Amino acid sequence: MSTIPYKIYLEESEMPKYWYNLRADMKKKPAPLLNPGTHQPMTPAELSGVFCDELVKQELDNDTREYPIPEEILSFYRMYRPSPLVRAYCLEEKLKTPAKIYYKFEGNNTSGSHKLNSAVAQAYYAKKQGLKGVTTETGAGQWGTALSMACSYFGLDCKVYMVKVSYEQKPFRREVMRVYGASVTPSPSDTTQVGRKILAEHPGTTGSLGCAISEAVEVAVSNPGYRYVLGSVLNQVLLHQSVIGVETKIAMDKYGIKPDIIIGCAGGGSNLGGLIAPFMGEKLRGEADYRIIAVEPASCPSLTRGVYAYDFCDTGMVCPLAKMYTLGSDFIPAPNHAGGLRYHGMSPILSELYDQGMLEAVSVPQTSVFDAAETFARVEGILPAPESSHAIKVALDEAIKCRETGEEKTIVFGLTGTGYFDLVAYEKYHNGQMDDYIPTDEELARFAAKLPKI
Repeated sequence: MSTIPYKIYLEESEMPKYWYNLRADMKKKPAPLLNPGTHQPMTPAELSGVFCDELVKQELDNDTREYPIPEEILSFYRMYRPSPLVRAYCLEEKLKTPAKIYYKFEGNNTSGSHKLNSAVAQAYYAKKQGLKGVTTETGAGQWGTALSMACSYFGLDCKVYMVKVSYEQKPFRREVMRVYGASVTPSPSDTTQVGRKILAEHPGTTGSLGCAISEAVEVAVSNPGYRYVLGSVLNQVLLHQSVIGVETKIAMDKYGIKPDIIIGCAGGGSNLGGLIAPFMGEKLRGEADYRIIAVEPASCPSLTRGVYAYDFCDTGMVCPLAKMYTLGSDFIPAPNHAGGLRYHGMSPILSELYDQGMLEAVSVPQTSVFDAAETFARVEGILPAPESSHAIKVALDEAIKCRETGEEKTIVFGLTGTGYFDLVAYEKYHNGQMDDYIPTDEELARFAAKLPKI
């Protein structure tokens, strides 16, 4: 076996040429999206009024295992892919653990996160369809930044509705979007009917991804030549993000490495779904077994404390209904600093897999996440995003367990992005101004009681 380097870089010729559709190997498929008015499965014609035509096909396709990546998208990917798979030798030494720790680093592009993998795909299909532009929401801003870059590259207009608390906490990420030509509006806003309705019902609200989605969809469907694009949750997004996992598996297979534990942060599910895709495929086919852990914030615990039911994907209740683990579309999370994980529901694919017992989920409080982020930064030389740091927290926990038991497990986690635009959050952490708000059972029960009766 070859000596394993500190960073495993694949050759360009080894970069994946296809996206892997995990649903093709699921015996029990995710439940279909439902029309909010009729409660019948959404048809391609209905979805095409909101999404690009090719993305509608990808969204509804449960059978095609591999999708060839168009050459135009591969050319863009070559700017920053293959991304490195890094052996965290310094972290292992710091923890005095026999565990072998690897992380897949997706922050080595200007957008600073994995979001660019799907943004360029969605912008490409919009351009190919001859559209004028796209609308979207963004939480912490990684998705909005990635999409604004992709739209600039393909010459598309980009309208971003950014969760208000993140708009205020992360002004520099907002400005990067504007550098790439996007318009950025804090959500909820008074620029849309649904935004005004949400503001009337929740005066002073700091917003949520569900609110921002509602506004972006309204603008898309009311402006000819525009479509809505989403950065997480949807099947099509997990399909595009599978390039992360396929690439990770190619690199590990190259050196004969088999992970025991695979860990990813989980908000809507895009990075976790992408990272685990080929490994979960092997698990579903009975070819291998892995322990897979989804890590979510304790302030927004959709998998660990949510209900598996049909719910609206947005607060304004204008989007299709999805069967997912949800806290309720009306749930507005506390304004924590992991803005990309502040979504009330979870990907239908991941929700179904979790319901089948194919993966685990844990929730962790905010201050412990920043403890882990700082430990990692001090020894590995990368300042991680708050979202990514949820995965780091549990990776550290599992490595410490190995130290206590003497087990030599191989741990892989997704380092989804960098935290250089999250320094306000780090400042509050250092100044002792960060709290660990966790919703009570009574609060969650009130929101769950409002779920649509399907």
